[in-house]
Formats: sequence, C-alpha cells, structure tokens
Amino acid sequence: MLLLDACSQMCPSFRQFPTVFHNSSIFLPYWLATLVSFRETFQEEKLLTMKGSYKSRWVIVIVVVIAAIAAFWFWQGRNDSRSAAPGATKQAQQSPAGGRRGMRSGPLAPVQAATAVEQAVPRYLTGLGTIIAANTVTVRSRVDGQLMALHFQEGQQVKAGDLLAEIDPSQFKVALAQTQGQLAKDKATLANARRDLARYQQLAKTNLVSRQELDAQQALVSETEGTIKADEASVASAQLQLDWSRITAPVDGRVGLKQVDVGNQISSGDTTGIVVITQTHPIDLVFTLPESDIATVVQAQKAGKPLVVEAWDRTNSKKLSEGTLLSLDNQIDATTGMIKVKARFNNQNDVLFPNQFVNARMLVDTEQNAVVIPTAALQMGNEGHFVWVLNSENKVSKHLVTPGIQDSQKVVIRAGISAGDRVVTDGIDRLTEGAKVEVVEAQSATTPEEKATSREYAKKGARS
Repeated sequence: MLLLDACSQMCPSFRQFPTVFHNSSIFLPYWLATLVSFRETFQEEKLLTMKGSYKSRWVIVIVVVIAAIAAFWFWQGRNDSRSAAPGATKQAQQSPAGGRRGMRSGPLAPVQAATAVEQAVPRYLTGLGTIIAANTVTVRSRVDGQLMALHFQEGQQVKAGDLLAEIDPSQFKVALAQTQGQLAKDKATLANARRDLARYQQLAKTNLVSRQELDAQQALVSETEGTIKADEASVASAQLQLDWSRITAPVDGRVGLKQVDVGNQISSGDTTGIVVITQTHPIDLVFTLPESDIATVVQAQKAGKPLVVEAWDRTNSKKLSEGTLLSLDNQIDATTGMIKVKARFNNQNDVLFPNQFVNARMLVDTEQNAVVIPTAALQMGNEGHFVWVLNSENKVSKHLVTPGIQDSQKVVIRAGISAGDRVVTDGIDRLTEGAKVEVVEAQSATTPEEKATSREYAKKGARS
C-alpha cells in the first residue's frame, strides 16, 4: 500500500484509478511491472507541466490506464484456467461411469428382420453369349453377266426359292439354242447311220457287202450315239446357265443390305456377293459355361427333358426370349477353361438379332421345399457361415448354417434354421450374443412376384 501511495503522490492522475485496483494486493506484481512506466509518465508530466501542455499529459495517463487494465485481465484469465483444471479433471474421471450408465439406459439397437420361408427354388446356370443366325448365306451369282434387276427389299423376310435378282439372259439363250441345234443335227445323222446299218445287215446275209463294211457302219452308229449324248449334256449345261441367270434365295431368312446395284457387271468370282441372308427363324444362342458345370448339364440332359434356356438383355433386367438347349461343344477351351453351349429359339417376335450380346440362364433343376432367406442375412465368420436369429423376446443368437443355391436377392439354407425363423437382415454390426433389439421393419424373404414364380416351378416339379 505504501508503494501505491507513493505512486499516487508521484502521479496525481493515479488517484483516478478505481479503488479495487488500489486495494488488490494480489495485483501487486502487475503494478511493479508497470512502475517504470509510471515513473516515465511522472517525468513526462512534470516536463509537460513546466511547458504548460496539460492536454498531452492526460493522453499519456489514459494510455497507462489501458495498459494496466489489460495486465489485470491477463492475470485474471490465468487464475481462472488454473482453478478450472482440477474440476475438469474430476469430471473427466467421473465421465466413464456416467457414460456406461447412459448406454445401459439408452434405446435398443434397431434392426430389420425377415422370416425364412419354404418354397420351390429353381437352379440356374448363367453365362454370357452371342446370338448367331441358324444359317448365314452370302448370295452370289454363278454366272457372269450384267445385273438387270433386284427383286427384294432390304431387310425383308424371304422364303427359299424366292427370286432375288436377274442377270441378262441373252447370251445364255443363244448358247442354249446353239446346243439344241447341234443336238438336232446329230440326231439326224444318227438316224441316217442306223438306216444304213440296217441295209448293210441285209446285204451281209447275201454276201453283197463285206464284214469290214458292216463293222464300220456299226461303229459309225455308235459314234453318232455318243455325239448325241454329248449334245444333250451341252443342252443341259446351257439350260442350267440360263436358269442361273435368275438368282433365288437358297434358305428362308432376312435379307440384309444389297452389296451391288443394278446395271453392274458381276461374275461368279465376286467375294462380296449380291446380298447376305440370315436365317432368324429359328435363331441360335452360343454362350459359355465353366467346365465345372458340364457334369450338371449332362446329368440334366439324361433326365430326358429339354433344358430351358432364357435370353436376357445386356443389363440382365429384361427377359427377351425362351428356348431350349441344342448341344454342347465337344471340347473345352484350354485357355479359359470354358465350354461352348448352343441353344435354339424360334424367335417369332424377332427380338433376337445376329451378333446381339445377351445373358443366358439355363434351368437345370428345381429344389422343392427349400428354406429361403434374404442374402443380406447370411454372414461369414471364422467358424463359417452364420445368421442372427430372433426369438420371441427379440433377443438375438448366432446360428451356424449351411448355404445352398444363392443369388443377389436370396439364398437357400440347407441346415441351421427352419422355415418361420426370423433372421436379422440389417443392423448386424451392432449385435452381440443374447442382446435385445428393436425390430423396426419386418419383411418377407420373397416378393409377391417371386412367390408366384416359386409356385409355378413347384407345379412344374409336381408334373415332372
């Protein structure tokens, strides 16, 4: 306090500070820190008093007061943080127990559940495949000549024997007429030779002609008969050339885009041909299966029933058509370990086109009375596959199971649970053995559409 009084005497302005600053002994260190500043202020006040600058003296006093207040705030903040630390530590020590009590009294873990159902489940083998035409024919001309006409529309369906194109027949008609004329001439020669032979035979009986002359006439007749046969073949060849000037469809199918225009000179050696015909009724699908599925397919074939093959679109979301298995390839691709499989579709609705990419599904078996759950419920752990089963009190327990046929939506369980059991499908990561949960949404393991499908397969299995 003596120091504070001394400061008041040296600097009259110091008396203007709040009383709490004068009486706060705990604030002494900060007053000592600013004592030098007050001394300088006193010197300046004295100097300014001597100079008569009262206004400047008050400016300096205000600056000193602000500095003192800032020092006090700094000191008060340090004391507050030191006093708060023990309390915070104590609270941190008490928080774990309180947190555990909160967890025990908190809400139950929410889960979603589904009920295992019993139904007929079809077993499919799937693969990627390409649609190919049952027959593909490049229509070419078999004679040389000028293309006179085309008798088809691009993309139309044609029948075997339909006229497609015509080549100028003039030269072939001339050639046919020539061969026919030669045939007529040689036939007349043959007739005359045969008459002469008959005369020679009569004269030979009376020895009016020698045996040599008779033999020569006989040879002439035989030679002329051979000429006649050659002429007949020439006529047939000329007729065939004329017929070939009219180009017809060799198979039923759809014609593609024309490869040549009317008026062009074409020949039998052209590789592009006139048009390509693809037979699309029926049409084939070639897809691949892993070699591990061969035994399953062969066993299903031995049952005597045709295996149904479905063609699905590129996204595997829309069924395009349904056909039957036609054949298996006779060897496995050593590079890929896959075998080619061919199926045939009647394709009356023309939804399948050559070189179209499709997903193939082949039905090889139907498992009756199978226990089915959503695929999301099946989990994998160190002990194997398991599911979380709910009891009547909504408490969960882990059950080891043996899965069977599986896809992205559902899975067959061969052992471990029964139809009617409730299994957890969502919220599995929060479960522990014996924990009680809250079922927020219960759903069936199959949709109505799947139930209808299963009933259909069940009927098929009963009929078979």
